[in-house]
Amino acid sequence: MSAPLKLILFDVDGTLVDSQHHIFDAMCAACARVELTPPSREEVLSIVGLSLSVAVEKLMPNAGAAQRDQMVEAYKDAFVQQRADLGTAATSPLYPGAEEAIRALHAVDENILGVATGKSRRGLDHILEGHGFSTLFITQQVADDHPSKPHPSMVQRALFETGVEPENAVIIGDTSFDMKMGAAGGIRRIGVDWGYHSRDELVDAGAELVLEGY
Repeated sequence: MSAPLKLILFDVDGTLVDSQHHIFDAMCAACARVELTPPSREEVLSIVGLSLSVAVEKLMPNAGAAQRDQMVEAYKDAFVQQRADLGTAATSPLYPGAEEAIRALHAVDENILGVATGKSRRGLDHILEGHGFSTLFITQQVADDHPSKPHPSMVQRALFETGVEPENAVIIGDTSFDMKMGAAGGIRRIGVDWGYHSRDELVDAGAELVLEGY
């Protein structure tokens, strides 16, 4: 009897790639566009993983809706321009060991790899193509198609697309949003401590295991 299929969902920013400088610089450019004081690096990193419009609203609760809309568009413009100027490897470098781990997991027949990210489809495509991962992730859930994390929509869609039972699925991520999304979707949760939320935040949000970094 063959082993059941297993779904391994990865968050991207803070889990597979360290894009903190790219994200912070783009957010500062977005604030400059609307003449607002940018938040601190810590504040910006605390919202990584949320869909962009939700992230901007949390960072700038006192800004008007029109200003926030302008910030969203300015952030997108700055993010794309920085990536075009510097390339994916420079703006979103892989964490040490990430590629080896992904390829090792992909080589196991019963494993299905997926992505659940707050990135847009365009942003995810650049990451996957830039690092040679385009064919490795069977199910790819992006912010364009779902409510922001921690809503379980991404998990639910990934389970539907792959036919994997919830008890055979896991989310691996660096933020409390990932852990809460996994819990709401009824799947296992593994946190990583090299990203943008602390070990305590991950555990409090429902991480069953927290992997230690380099």
